[in-house]
Amino acid sequence: MGVAFVLSLIMGPLFIPILRRMKFGQQIREDGPQGHLKKQGTPTMGGVIILLALALATLRFADKNTDLLILLIASLGYGLVGFLDDYIKIIFKRSLGLTAKQKLFGQLLISAIVCYLLVMQGHSTDLYIPFVAFHFNPGWLYFPLMAILMLGASNAVNFTDGLDGLLAGTSAIAFGAYTVIAMNNTQPEAAIFSAAMVGAVLGFLVFNAHPAKVFMGDTGSLGIGGGLVAVAILTKAELLLAIVGGVFLVEILSVVIQVVSFKTRGKRVFKMSPIHHHFELVGWSEWRVVITFWVVGLVLAVLGLYMNEVL
Repeated sequence: MGVAFVLSLIMGPLFIPILRRMKFGQQIREDGPQGHLKKQGTPTMGGVIILLALALATLRFADKNTDLLILLIASLGYGLVGFLDDYIKIIFKRSLGLTAKQKLFGQLLISAIVCYLLVMQGHSTDLYIPFVAFHFNPGWLYFPLMAILMLGASNAVNFTDGLDGLLAGTSAIAFGAYTVIAMNNTQPEAAIFSAAMVGAVLGFLVFNAHPAKVFMGDTGSLGIGGGLVAVAILTKAELLLAIVGGVFLVEILSVVIQVVSFKTRGKRVFKMSPIHHHFELVGWSEWRVVITFWVVGLVLAVLGLYMNEVL
């Protein structure tokens, strides 16, 4: 954790000026909160800092085995999809990068590779229900379910990245919980990876806290999401992700509810989705929204650890 944190701190002042000189600035949605328009041009793609710090720290301390390969492919692979998305946004100076089909194809491809490695590893297909002594085995359906989980959860994490420091803080909390779970399961690679991610995102948070000097972009948010699901799968705490990552679940559900409501009823449930923007538009300051979501994420992480019988 400490090494990844220091690496992020060192790389921040090196990469941010480069991103600024290359004019890799964020394109802000015109239909978003008006207060965000002043963020136009803030360097983005800072997720490169997080993923580099993560990879260097993990490769230095973890054994080079299949678990580590799965974790790095999930995180760096999804990060690569996000990088391409960010790059297109910047080059064409628009708020949308890859098309939905292109992004979906890239994410499913990485998920398929991860599932293939899980099969080759002989990964258990049992699914454990948190807090109750019950589990079931969906058989071969487990792997398609995990691919869907990777797709859904990574996009949920991506939706959470909308305010300065929001995703960095909530993801650090979630990975902190999975660090404890992995240590309790005696899974050193998953524990080292999770701890390294905590350090990497906290180091990045130094530059991403309000007012942000750099944004992580889809490079960071998708990389974080892919890594989080991979850790949940390897630690056999897949379903627990709905609790530990409850903030991310609420964020994507708010988008789904908003879209379904508008298309079926012609009415919006929230002033804007994802839900963190709703709170902004009802008058909350950006910092108030971020701190509140951090606290909720912390409570859910502790609840998840309790349900997993770690606490």
